[in-house]
Amino acid sequence: MNEFLPVNKSDMTECGWDRPDFVYVTGDAYVDHPSFGVAIISRVLEAEGFRVAILSQPDYKSCDAFREFGRPRLGFLVTAGNIDSMVAHYTVSKKKRNYDYYTAGGKMGKRPDRACIVYCNRIREAYGDVPIILGGLEASLRRFAHYDYWDDKVRRSILVDSRADILTYGMGENILIRIAKLLDRGIPVKKIRDVRGTVYMASPEDKLNFECAGSFDYDILKTDKKTYADAFAVQYKEQDAIRGRAITERYDNKLLVQNPPMPPLEREELDRVYALPYTRRYHPMYESEGGVPAITEVEFSITHNRGCFGACNFCALAFHQGRTVRSRSIESVVEEAKRITASPNFKGYIHDIGGPTANFRYPSCEKQLKSGVCAARKCLAPKPCPNLKVDHSEYIELIRRVESLPKVKKVFIRSGIRFDYLLADEDDAFFKKLVRDNVSGQLKVAPEHCAANVLRYMGKPDISVYERFKARYFELTKSFGKEQYLVPYLMSSHPGSTLEDAVELALYLKKWGYSPEQVQDFYPTPGTISTVMYYTGIDPMTGKSVYVARDYNEKKLQRALLQFSRPDNAPLVREALLKCGRADLIGYGENCLVKPERNVQPAYGGNNFSKAASQRGMKGQKNGKKSPKIQRNRVKK
Repeated sequence: MNEFLPVNKSDMTECGWDRPDFVYVTGDAYVDHPSFGVAIISRVLEAEGFRVAILSQPDYKSCDAFREFGRPRLGFLVTAGNIDSMVAHYTVSKKKRNYDYYTAGGKMGKRPDRACIVYCNRIREAYGDVPIILGGLEASLRRFAHYDYWDDKVRRSILVDSRADILTYGMGENILIRIAKLLDRGIPVKKIRDVRGTVYMASPEDKLNFECAGSFDYDILKTDKKTYADAFAVQYKEQDAIRGRAITERYDNKLLVQNPPMPPLEREELDRVYALPYTRRYHPMYESEGGVPAITEVEFSITHNRGCFGACNFCALAFHQGRTVRSRSIESVVEEAKRITASPNFKGYIHDIGGPTANFRYPSCEKQLKSGVCAARKCLAPKPCPNLKVDHSEYIELIRRVESLPKVKKVFIRSGIRFDYLLADEDDAFFKKLVRDNVSGQLKVAPEHCAANVLRYMGKPDISVYERFKARYFELTKSFGKEQYLVPYLMSSHPGSTLEDAVELALYLKKWGYSPEQVQDFYPTPGTISTVMYYTGIDPMTGKSVYVARDYNEKKLQRALLQFSRPDNAPLVREALLKCGRADLIGYGENCLVKPERNVQPAYGGNNFSKAASQRGMKGQKNGKKSPKIQRNRVKK
């Protein structure tokens, strides 16, 4: 018997089914690994006794492929895949990507743009009124009227455009179990309106099942930026299973209703989910094409937690998984590690034991368990909340237990470490262990910027916190006799970042002696505070105006400043500095960012070298002292 769920009619017949209960349509290749939402949901439903068939990357140009399994007994489940289809297809500059990590062989074009909408409409063509339940990241983050970067306008809820019956948002295990059991009892899909974590369409006069926090009208939201920002603030604040309330949006004579979030899975529930019989492989049908690239990063990695109370403004996790952290038991993680070591491809290295933020195991404070997360403040930024509970002891024990397994040579931590949370721990036992045992030569961290106002708009701590972390990291590295590096993530053109802020960051990087190989331009994706700032010019959480770099040329200039040492960026860096009135940073001085344009007389004085020094060719040296050596793509003390 095939270890995988049926992917075609022949597989279904081999299983002895006349038809499936659900056909699960996905924009990704089929990978049966718990890092993939389709694998988790399909295995969870299977464990509840439901028959699930996988329709992976069907030919969307007609409805024929959607008839592969016939009409399912209970309905279709639809997802674009692990990431938003538009992000999968386009770069921040809106250019088409040339590689798809979630498709066999990395081939592009196997899923459509706006995959959820296309798939649902093809299903409607094939089967009319069959129940359709929409889920996954694309659906979750587009569940309300949302600014769409690619169309540069506010689009309707994806539920409206897809014509699905129900949209599930957040982590969907218990949501879909509840829906599946109601459908199995014969409840019509249009009558399922009391399930938490769902969105549905109703008539304006219909009675809601939950208290309503706010109601908005799409016709206003699509043109009024202030109202749009206000609406998002309500949506964000109500994303809590304890105190969250319903929210509605009016679409002509229809009412979109979002029920409050489903409570997060508790430890025992998470343990059950990750104990299901995943093959941890891509389906064999992709072997001839070289397999599915996305498995490479996660094949020997373990997810131990969900949720993130870090809540960076540019991250959609708070709007999807939520800010309440839950984690698996040590025993559950160890059992998964044992299964990994049994793989014939295992070489002795666990690549990661992490999650959204690796070093979170519990809710940030006791209050969250009774009252939910705070609606009006963050747990860590700009400074850690006085109620914050900081404890890495269980995480240390978890890692040690995995390290003690017979076939394990090394355990690495490659998910993001929240360094401000790490520093808040009075016991530095985890910091020491991390540096001594669990860094694979370089540790990736996310200071993102150095300018105070930009960090505030990002929801990140002051750069001085990163400086303390960096100093202690290299101090520990030296004490253990290791040569290890930091690889910092940096972002250009985030809302609030001016050209002057980019210059400040460039000077900081020069002083640091660091030249990043890659810089991430801010990418406005649905479901984030930062995207609302980008579209409206308003911070939705304060109502105050925010500077936004929307001009393509200014974005290029900000990006070039962060990579000022690249020769091909020199003209852009000079242009940026002149626009900022910082011609003093063009020259040969130790503080200068770029040399003068060839055949152009430099302006001597200020931070530049003397004319005599420049004529002697003393570039990068003054008074016998060399300027900091530029390190590419890593930071070494």
